[in-house]
Amino acid sequence: MGKKVADQLVETIYRAGIRHIYAVTGDSLNEVNDAVRRAGTVRWIHMRHEESGAFAAAAEAELNGIACCAGSSGPGHVHLINGLYDAHRSNCSVLAIASTCPSDQFGTGYFQETNPIRLFDDCSGYNQMAVTSAQFARMLPAALQHAVHKREVAVIGLPGDVAAGPCAESPGASGPLPSHSLYRPLDGELRQLAAMIGSAERITIFCGIGAREAHDEVVRLAALLKAPVAYTFKAKMEVQYDNPYEVGMTGLLGLPSAYTAMHESDLLLLLGTDFPYDCFLPQECRIAQVDLRPERIGRRARVELGLAGDVKDTLQALIPMLQERSGSSFLDRQLKIYRELCDTMAVVASKRGSAGNIAPEYVATLIDSLASDSAIFTVDTGMCCVWGARYLRATGRRRMLGSFNHGSMANALPMAIGAALARPGQEVVALCGDGGFTMLLGDLATIVEQKLPVKIVVFNNRSLGMVKLEMEVAGLPDWQTDMCNPDFEMIARAMGIKGFTVDDPDRAEEVLTEAFDTPGPVLVSVQTDPNALAMPPKVEFAQMKGFALAMTKLILSGRTDEVIATAKSNLKHLRELV
Repeated sequence: MGKKVADQLVETIYRAGIRHIYAVTGDSLNEVNDAVRRAGTVRWIHMRHEESGAFAAAAEAELNGIACCAGSSGPGHVHLINGLYDAHRSNCSVLAIASTCPSDQFGTGYFQETNPIRLFDDCSGYNQMAVTSAQFARMLPAALQHAVHKREVAVIGLPGDVAAGPCAESPGASGPLPSHSLYRPLDGELRQLAAMIGSAERITIFCGIGAREAHDEVVRLAALLKAPVAYTFKAKMEVQYDNPYEVGMTGLLGLPSAYTAMHESDLLLLLGTDFPYDCFLPQECRIAQVDLRPERIGRRARVELGLAGDVKDTLQALIPMLQERSGSSFLDRQLKIYRELCDTMAVVASKRGSAGNIAPEYVATLIDSLASDSAIFTVDTGMCCVWGARYLRATGRRRMLGSFNHGSMANALPMAIGAALARPGQEVVALCGDGGFTMLLGDLATIVEQKLPVKIVVFNNRSLGMVKLEMEVAGLPDWQTDMCNPDFEMIARAMGIKGFTVDDPDRAEEVLTEAFDTPGPVLVSVQTDPNALAMPPKVEFAQMKGFALAMTKLILSGRTDEVIATAKSNLKHLRELV
């Protein structure tokens, strides 16, 4: 028998640079699975849940440029959707194979029949169904080209009977065609920006992940303009290192220093950022924005000058047009604020907590010191994001992955799987919340099966910490946020993973050191303080009022002990508020 469509799929994605398919086999995917087995080029990564597979693919794509996941008919590809939303919103080049029921059964209400075009429409940039081999031969290269160059999710619906049938040749290209080009504004537009810069006295630079490749240019620009540099969470590892002008992050997880620098400036330069929290952006200063995707310019702030272009290419052309400034009073003031804040954060992190209520800030500083300079961190949405944002330092070689745009729970564990497979020579550390960890707990088995040396640290605070805080600042007593957790160490050991539990702050460093020194996968469950709060960079009066109201309601409902515990746990943050 000649080559099947499933064989063509495997050959094509291998040429495109894809080395893994994250999936659960079965039903309409069996032909693809068998093609992978026979080819021996691409590895089938047997996940325990398709959502985990999509998250893992997103992580691999972010690190290596492209990845693939798959789901079998009906429930299998429905499970992909949450992870694909995350990949799509994070601009990850992910190819998703949504296999379906036999094509001659479409529209009959067949067993497990779904409509992939409708299902994936909002979480993909390319979304097509191949019902003939000739269609598939043309669609697959187009999907890959789209995923690579537009950095979005591309979905191909593939009926099981089509996958099993003989392949056809495409009249077009057989795979994605690499292309790299300069992309920057015209010189006249750059001169406009140079004029804006020349007329400003206090300039702040705010970088997003779009400035990833422009670290040196950003530092050079800041040196010329004597401008502080703030950044988004997603850009932290790309911008912070070797940057004497950085003043930290802003946003819900950020620091007052970055917020102050942005709001005290008279010109704000937004470089490669689609920062979603417009309430943290200033309204009174002039704003210029540079972005690779011009449709994003001006949708978050009152931008006066918008320039379409790659940040690195744009700054390389702009910098020769600028004169170096002599006065640095504005920069000096912002750096002083930042240094004082870092000192305060160090004091906060030095408070270890008590038995069964270890300070999460302290745990994060230990992880930062024990992890290698090239570690890849994955962080769960919620409080783990806060501790990662504030206490994990950039080195220029470290990376941090999370569900920063989609904000999904349960991403850290599966992203660690994708990261470990994408970069087998680098250390991978997953910072998991107990809520997110238990959602996709089954893929611990994948870590064991694939022999991935991931270090998993569970911040076991027995609660949905961020949700609890959200409710309290809204004036609501926290309700249904408590977690009834199993013994994570015992679960890890049952799975074949070395496990530890830490409930004594005096032993935290010793246990984490042993865990990081242990070969292979390791899980550490740390009993952290459920009442530890994350203070945002700007505390609104409404938030203070809401929090006080929530505490009052707790007292009136007989939960006085929780109010006292919250107060005791957060006395260390008073300096931040002052």
